[in-house]
Amino acid sequence: MSHGAPSTLYPRISRAARRFTGSWNRVGEQTQFYARTIGSLGDALLNYRLEVMRLIAQMSLGVGALLMVGGTVVVIGFLTAAAGSLVAVQGYNALSGIGIEALIGFFSAYFNTRLAGPLIATVGLSATIGAGATAQLGAMRINEEIDALEVIGVRSVAYLASTRVAAGVIVVIPLYCAAAVMAFVGSRVSISFYGQSAGVYNHYFNTFLVSTDLIWSSLIVVCSGTVVMLVHTYYGYNASGGPAGVGEAVGRAVRTSLIFAVIVVLFVSLAIYGPTGQFHIAD
Repeated sequence: MSHGAPSTLYPRISRAARRFTGSWNRVGEQTQFYARTIGSLGDALLNYRLEVMRLIAQMSLGVGALLMVGGTVVVIGFLTAAAGSLVAVQGYNALSGIGIEALIGFFSAYFNTRLAGPLIATVGLSATIGAGATAQLGAMRINEEIDALEVIGVRSVAYLASTRVAAGVIVVIPLYCAAAVMAFVGSRVSISFYGQSAGVYNHYFNTFLVSTDLIWSSLIVVCSGTVVMLVHTYYGYNASGGPAGVGEAVGRAVRTSLIFAVIVVLFVSLAIYGPTGQFHIAD
């Protein structure tokens, strides 16, 4: 071995070790921030009620130009309607290949409620409310507004992060109800183009649409929405590097929140439905 090999090998090992250590440090910092944010929810709801109400109005209907089109409600409604239409079209084509296309009502009731609806609603939440929260907090950080709040005695984590998490969780419940309706409407409209009988569709749809599944899917969206808001507030609160750093924080927050949200949806669904899905064709 040449004399220069150790000098080129050891720096690489050192850099890899520093990256690994830095990654674990960031995980610890995020966990600490999430714990502080969740622990300050009571403080936010008790002492910053007006801020929570303002954020609820902003997140649900939007401000400025978004107010004209309904804000997040319309965005997520269009997303879930498109997802419901896709489920219907693909399900009809798949089932027609084996001659049971009448069961498309089952597809809409089962997959929109348990899978497509919660996932698409979470994606819309991350891309609209979550990204907006990251950009707002990031702009406040680089303009030193968060430091100014700390100087005058305002608890910045409770006032900025906990209020947004609380508002996001409150908004996501009626938001998902509207999204679920749009998913069902999208499936029904798509199937009408194939000429399927409305009575057949309604029969299988009502047979396999379990009311408790709607409640469980709402719980899944609440869990994933909480994770999304926690991730986005963290990246916005700790943004750095000027306007470019805020844009980078938004991108990282969206990427991280979607990964965590999918994991949460998976494990919560497994905890609720189990590995078999609690699905029975007949008794």
